[in-house]
Amino acid sequence: MPVDPPARLAGETSPHSAGGQQRSAQCPAPRGTGTSAVEVRRSARRSRTVSAYREGDRTIVLIPARMSEAEERRWVGVMLDKLAAQESKRVLGDAELTERAERLSAQYFDGRARPASVRWVTNQNTRWGSCTPAEGSIRLSHRLQGMPEYVVDYVLLHELAHLLVPGHGPRFWRLLEAYPRTERARGYLEGVVAAGRLPHLPAGRGE
Repeated sequence: MPVDPPARLAGETSPHSAGGQQRSAQCPAPRGTGTSAVEVRRSARRSRTVSAYREGDRTIVLIPARMSEAEERRWVGVMLDKLAAQESKRVLGDAELTERAERLSAQYFDGRARPASVRWVTNQNTRWGSCTPAEGSIRLSHRLQGMPEYVVDYVLLHELAHLLVPGHGPRFWRLLEAYPRTERARGYLEGVVAAGRLPHLPAGRGE
């Protein structure tokens, strides 16, 4: 079965404009996808292709109406993996990073955190991000490039919160509670740090 590239990432026309949709079902996303929910939309006009795109905190997967439940589950997993792989390869430029920070501030902090600049830096190897509140500047470690977007968003929000609250007291963490993927992102970053500390074992026979 051919697979269409994900709509939002490959520039396809929005699936909302296509008619003939017969059923829309929502289900929790598989663990580790970084997405809160998956919505499957079946279309009678779609006979051979499957596509997917992000819509806020949801992933929309478009499939043919005739597809069985087992095929649906399999293709949802395939498309989530494809989206994650494409997102992990996409690196935001400094201008895009600034725009993203502004959107996150508007969404989670009512626009109160207003960074003057947001940029990637290559001299932060012991922390993921930093900010200088007096200047309104935020810097993100280049090591975040290639990580899932929800992880980058968390680090951006972490530094945006520091523009409002210095330190890591209760008020600071209450701000970050607004972001639904805070714990998932923290767990991801902790896993990266832990993996970096593992010894490099010699390859076994035949490897």
